[in-house]
Amino acid sequence: MSGTDSKDVEYSTVSEVSGPLMVVEGVKGASYGEVVKVRSPEGNIRLGQVLEAHMDKAVIQVFEGTKGIDTDTTSVRFTGETMKIPVSPEMMGRVFSGTGKPIDDGPPIIPEERRDINGEPINPTAREYPREFIQTGISTIDGMNTLVRGQKLPIFSASGLPHNDLAAQIARQAKVLGKEEDFAVIFCAMGITSEEANFFKRSFEQSGALERAVLFLN
Repeated sequence: MSGTDSKDVEYSTVSEVSGPLMVVEGVKGASYGEVVKVRSPEGNIRLGQVLEAHMDKAVIQVFEGTKGIDTDTTSVRFTGETMKIPVSPEMMGRVFSGTGKPIDDGPPIIPEERRDINGEPINPTAREYPREFIQTGISTIDGMNTLVRGQKLPIFSASGLPHNDLAAQIARQAKVLGKEEDFAVIFCAMGITSEEANFFKRSFEQSGALERAVLFLN
């Protein structure tokens, strides 16, 4: 392909497919994190993202998997954009996939704007000092690993431990004292099974916590 960059250029130069990854050769100007659209031999479009770009090669992760994709009839189009999702107050109480698509049988979100999931770099010296304590109702967290509003809380554990129960309990019970009307929980679960996804949805729905939460289940 000719040109100085990869934007809106469709390549039929897939050289390798392995697991969720594929390699495209002869690419010009591909960028890390760039969103791509993969056209399968059947004509279906799958989203992917550039994980690595070196010289004229790009390594792409296909979000919906590479089943049915080959090196002969698959094509890839580079969009020149990073991943963005629509944002709106209508997202409250809804459940989405990892790419921001509704998976709760509800209507599509009419966005007020679309925001880059990567966000902007934060200058730590200019950041507003965090002061709003988040009460989780779990004494070891509230007393020894206190959370503040706006903070991300990753939870890691070994196999067999009740990490799902703990994560759901924190999300259900979390609150900022005196400011519940404008407090929301963004709950993200990555690499979970369908059984685990159903557990989280039931947990939020039955407790009523879903009304002030947005769930992303991948």
